[in-house]
Amino acid sequence: MMLTKAYYLVKPLLPWRIRIALRRHRAKAARLAGADVWPICPRAATVPPHWPGWPGGKRFAVVLTHDVEGPRGLARVEALMKTEQNHQFRSSFNLVPEGDYRVPDTLRETLTGAGFEVGLHGLHHDGKLYSSKAVFSARAARIREYARRWNVAGFRSPFMHHNLAWIGELGFEYDSSTFDTDPFEPQPDPARTIFPFWVPVPERGGYVELPYTLVQDFNLFTILGERNIDAWKVKVDWIAAHGGMVLLNTHPDYMCFAGQPGRDEFPVAWYEELLRYIRDKYEGSYWHALPRDVARYYRDSLPPESRNTRRKVCMIAYSTHESDNRVRRYAEALAARGDDVDVISVAGPGIPLGEDTICGVTALRIQRRDRPERGNAEYAGRLLRFLLASALCLARRHRRNPYDVIHVHNMPDFLVFAALYPKWTGARVILDIHDIMPELYASKFNVPLADWRVSLLARMERLSAAFADHVIVSNHLWHEKLIRRSVPARKCTVFLNHVDPAIFYPRTRTRHDGRFIVLFPGSFQWHQGLDLAIEAFARLRDAAPQAEFHIYGGGPEAASLIALSERLGLGGPHGAVRFLGGVSLDQMPVVMANADLGVVPKRANSFGNEAYSTKIMEFLSQGVPVVVSQTRIDQFYYPADTVRFFPSGDSAALADAILELIADPAQREAFAAAGHRYVARHSWDAKKQEYLDLLDGLIMDAPLPAPAASPVPAALAKPETPVR
Repeated sequence: MMLTKAYYLVKPLLPWRIRIALRRHRAKAARLAGADVWPICPRAATVPPHWPGWPGGKRFAVVLTHDVEGPRGLARVEALMKTEQNHQFRSSFNLVPEGDYRVPDTLRETLTGAGFEVGLHGLHHDGKLYSSKAVFSARAARIREYARRWNVAGFRSPFMHHNLAWIGELGFEYDSSTFDTDPFEPQPDPARTIFPFWVPVPERGGYVELPYTLVQDFNLFTILGERNIDAWKVKVDWIAAHGGMVLLNTHPDYMCFAGQPGRDEFPVAWYEELLRYIRDKYEGSYWHALPRDVARYYRDSLPPESRNTRRKVCMIAYSTHESDNRVRRYAEALAARGDDVDVISVAGPGIPLGEDTICGVTALRIQRRDRPERGNAEYAGRLLRFLLASALCLARRHRRNPYDVIHVHNMPDFLVFAALYPKWTGARVILDIHDIMPELYASKFNVPLADWRVSLLARMERLSAAFADHVIVSNHLWHEKLIRRSVPARKCTVFLNHVDPAIFYPRTRTRHDGRFIVLFPGSFQWHQGLDLAIEAFARLRDAAPQAEFHIYGGGPEAASLIALSERLGLGGPHGAVRFLGGVSLDQMPVVMANADLGVVPKRANSFGNEAYSTKIMEFLSQGVPVVVSQTRIDQFYYPADTVRFFPSGDSAALADAILELIADPAQREAFAAAGHRYVARHSWDAKKQEYLDLLDGLIMDAPLPAPAASPVPAALAKPETPVR
């Protein structure tokens, strides 16, 4: 964008031939580099969620628009209008109210009287509308006045510049300053859709965006030097086959209606050839509409919650995309409303590097992580390598198609600095703190909170939070800590690891073998207390010989836990304790539904005391009762009638709780019923709109809602030892 601004500063000083030579040189390189996305971008054909189809069951839509740049174009408006009337077409003419010409009222009346539409084409045709917010705001007042005076519904920026957040301030019903794919434009970021989409504007509602989908005449004939309309025809056929919107923008300025075309003109007969091609080949199959008709049809056909947007979001996480339910929940919620979402992550065992599509999300696996790291040095080395690789990958993709938001997930906190280049060029950055690193490090390595390494992590937390535009944290206890030491309350929001009903919907139990399966899925770390659960099984095996403890997952404690189960006589392929490896997030609900009881045995004297456990909600979603350690976090969130609590660290009490529920089916049913009610109140379906509103507010520079008063009782929120 900086180069674009510089170009428009010097443009008036450059001779026409030099300007065109520069653009042709750039277009030649862009055509080679973008051969996979121009003239057709396959991703653009994705049908938006909730799409109602075109009126009357038509296969596709045809929308014709014209931008009138100068006096030459203005003089040809009526000739072009009559040409289209001869072919039974109508169009919209976008006029510049304060450009090199003045628009006669009689011309606007002639156009609208004949069933054509008039739109606004900026204020001046000088490429400076978005040069600064001050310039835009000053011009916006005049643009709104012309829109009111001319009774205009739509807008298009000169030179197809666009800032969708700022355009929302103009108050139009629709904008048409974007395109599905066009690498030859000064601002070449594509919308990658051949359908209309919605741009939400906080406190204003929003507007419909209509991207043009056929390359513009000037680019096709003058810049690329084409001498026929084959590119138009090919694209029309492709759009018709995929049910999209043929939206063409041409300029009467460059149409030659008589004589020999000039250096920047093309015969109007080429445009007429396209009109005949559409009419003759697809007669009766398309909806021919003015842009305002399309915008109003879209708005009237889809309620606000069903309108597809085209936000461009990238997430970064040093985790495997398939198994990270928090990352997937956000990403798939965005993709489900039509956003363009990439996730940069690592590849787990058996998963290849490269690009894949999962539930509408583009997963970019850039580094292998086949096994847990062995020690601090290896962990730090892998993290630094991932930081560099993700920053390069992100910069490459952002330069080609700029993102609106970069959503970075810890650990580590410093991964947020991978978004340095996108933030510098205008993207918003979210830091999502899954786990607070200072406390986790202290717990994992058994060091005091005053240790210099813990203090260093706290400083890194503060720097990372300061760099981010907003911070998300995964529970209210940690929220209290963060706003005391690292981030202002106004830029910090809590999103729990809510269960996603799109994945954790109730599954049917398929196991009926008389066994009683107790289940633990998760990471094998000391704070999880998995060794306590194994010891509990040693205590109850004689009283409940039909009980089995199935453990899914992995981690640094795996070898010691396997050794413990064997030492207690519980191991082996047919033992009471079975280590069954990892399963994907999509498979886990089925595994849970076939369990009889879940167990979450976290230690209260560790990091686990304040780490919210997603697996509790996941068990409850499947109607499986859960035995849960009495940690601060779980007692805060779960009522006593929802889960069966036991004193943390007490394996005997855990064994008693499991035996109690084995012997009492009615109690298990009561916990399951209470759990279903709890999940219904706290599922992701009930919370995801808050996330979408947060993201939209950041993009649109809207004030975010004031932070709610903390629901954490003072006794729970008080830290044991502050981290400096």
